[in-house]
Order: sequence, then structure tokens, then C-alpha cells
Amino acid sequence: MTGPAAKGPEGKGLAATGLEARGLVIDVPGRPDGRALDLAIEPGQRWGVLGPNGAGKTTLLHTLAGLRPPRAGEVSLDGTPLARRRRRELARHLGVVFQERHDDFPATVRETALIGRHPFLSPWRQEGPEDYARAEAALERLELSHLAERELATLSGGERQRVSLATVLTQAPRFWLADEPTNHLDLHHQVAIMTLLAEQAERGRGVIMCLHDLNLAARWCSHLLLLYPDGEACWGPAEAMLAPDALERLYDQTLTCVEVDGALVFVPRKSVCAR
Repeated sequence: MTGPAAKGPEGKGLAATGLEARGLVIDVPGRPDGRALDLAIEPGQRWGVLGPNGAGKTTLLHTLAGLRPPRAGEVSLDGTPLARRRRRELARHLGVVFQERHDDFPATVRETALIGRHPFLSPWRQEGPEDYARAEAALERLELSHLAERELATLSGGERQRVSLATVLTQAPRFWLADEPTNHLDLHHQVAIMTLLAEQAERGRGVIMCLHDLNLAARWCSHLLLLYPDGEACWGPAEAMLAPDALERLYDQTLTCVEVDGALVFVPRKSVCAR
């Protein structure tokens, strides 16, 4: 199965603006070159990256963010390769929610959210009223205002995840790159975060997120990228990618597909797929 892929939903070529991957082969140690990716994350789109553990989802996200080099090809922003842009400039456009965090220094929730404004501050300049206002609004949106003075080390995993999202919301980037944004979250907050990301797309921002929850992807994503363990990949509009046979092969797991309130829901069966 190949990506109808390399073209947009209307069958057009890649966009001249946006976050683009051209001939991109991500560098997954110990794996031969997979299919080269030619895709564009455009403003207003919500991309979901699906695949089993070890397929390279996090590696792809870090490569798209310019945090690690590709094995081949390049990533560009508005037509300019990331390698030719300054890190500070990229930080004004690309916001990353990491799957793993290392809080090496003590900080409060509010102080952490304010980190999102650092790319916009000149050297030695402290945050101003507008920066604080953005941080406070982000904390309120993520239901964290009551924890603003708490130290990060005292938070639960779910609370810490929401702080990470509040930091990127304070940053207000053009493109969100989120690695498991619903990790550690209960059902209420999973829906709240997916709603937030959908709102960002509606406001003209591009979103790409790695997800393990197939049903969240089916409900909330406009486009999907399927990464197989052998390096194969296919991508395109979500309705074209949600084929049960392709998803069963992706996860090596038999699935039952039903429709609930107009949306597809995938339920794993007790049996697994034959390899």
C-alpha cells in the first residue's frame, strides 16, 4: 500500500509553504532504508502518526523538528531547509511536546510555561506583561491555574504532561509537533487535549502528533501517516488510511471495526494476526 499519498487531498503537489519532508529517510539504527517520505504538513491540518513500538514515530518527529539529522532527504520550513535556519528562529515556528522530559532544575508550573516565550525575548530581557498574560491564559486553558506555584517535582505524570502542552501553547508556534500528547492523561483530559489541538488547527496552525490510541487518531486527525517496522510507510487523508486490513498489518493485530455516532471505532480481538 503506497501513499496516495505524496500528494494532498485534492491530488495536488506539495505546498510551497508549510513544514515539508522531501525524499526523507529517517535514521532508525539497525534498520535498512525505508520508503522515502514526501509530504507536507500544511496550516489547518491535523496529522496523526501511527505505528507499533520501534517503528520510528519519535525519530520522525524529532527529525521534522530539526533535532536530529535524517539519513537522506531534507525537511524544510516555507521552502528553506531547517539546517539553514537558526535554532532561535525555528523555535518561533515549531513547538515540540516531548514524550520524555528531564526536569533537571527546580521550577514552578508558571515558570515552566513562560519558557515558551524565550524564543521571542532578546538577550537579557525578562518576560513582560504580555508574556505573563499568555502563560496565564495557557495555564487556564489546560486547567492548571490552581497549580501555578507548585514545583514540577510535586506533580503527577498527567499534570506534568499538561504543563508541557501549556508551555507550547504559551509559545504559540505555527506548527505543533507532539509526541504522545495524551500520554498519562485520563479520558476527560485526553478529549480536552485533542480538542485543544483541533482548535489550533482551526486557527491556521499545523499539527502532527504521534499516537498509540487508534481511536483518537480516527476521530481527531484529518491526515494519517502509517509507519511499518520494516520502513514501509503510507500516508494520506484519514478516511483513506483507516482501512482495517492496513491497520491489522500495521499492528499485527486483528481488529473489529464498528461505527459509533458516525465515527469509526476499532476494537482489538483476542486473536492476533498471523505473521
